[in-house]
Amino acid sequence: MKILVINPNISESVSALIQAEAQRSASPGTEIAVATAPFGVAYIETRFEALVGAYASACVAAERHGTYDGVVVAAFGDPGLQGIKELIDVPVVGLTESALMTAATLGQRFSIVAISPRIKAWYGETVERNHLASRLASIRALDEPLRDIGSVQHDYASRLKALCNQVVDDDGADVIIIAGAPLAGLAREIRHELPVPVVDGVSSAITQLEGLIRLAPKKAVKGSFSRPPIKPNRGLPEPLERLLSHGGTC
Repeated sequence: MKILVINPNISESVSALIQAEAQRSASPGTEIAVATAPFGVAYIETRFEALVGAYASACVAAERHGTYDGVVVAAFGDPGLQGIKELIDVPVVGLTESALMTAATLGQRFSIVAISPRIKAWYGETVERNHLASRLASIRALDEPLRDIGSVQHDYASRLKALCNQVVDDDGADVIIIAGAPLAGLAREIRHELPVPVVDGVSSAITQLEGLIRLAPKKAVKGSFSRPPIKPNRGLPEPLERLLSHGGTC
């Protein structure tokens, strides 16, 4: 099976972290292709930045349509996830969606550990969209300026582990979600140092997407996830225009 992993950020260093964790998590024979957004920001913290990342992700999914069996939107917050699910005819998952589903099976209450305070509002809204807000114990984040987005997990390793322990001891978390593509792989490294299960979005997404691809679900032809209706459009990149003009089946 072939999986396209889209990094909605422009940081190649983050794409490398995603690639490494995706390869570690994939089954033998699964091919992983990681694509970095061609435009946007270094890392997404706000609703507007997520809007830009969503469009970039849709453009990548359209450009590479026909080369993959499933897609991962690899930014916590899942920019563009629901719209891309409408657009294409193969399974699509996001880091937040997958991490939340995994955490929900491992405990009753979960906490999210993130890389910046500004990002907390958007993450909280993403949890609400997934109808799991009642099970969210807390969101805690680093509060220092980031030196390099590609080295966050190493630059702040001790602080991140301290936050993980705080959400258990002070907030009552049964499960910890380490959030964001820049932290991909950190959960694997520190899981034996923490008192509760710790979840990574990339590994959760790859594992769940492989299962969905094997199930081969039918693409919805009715309801809110059916393909967008064909209608006049203007100024879109050619691959995106082509998909819209053919109802996502070309």
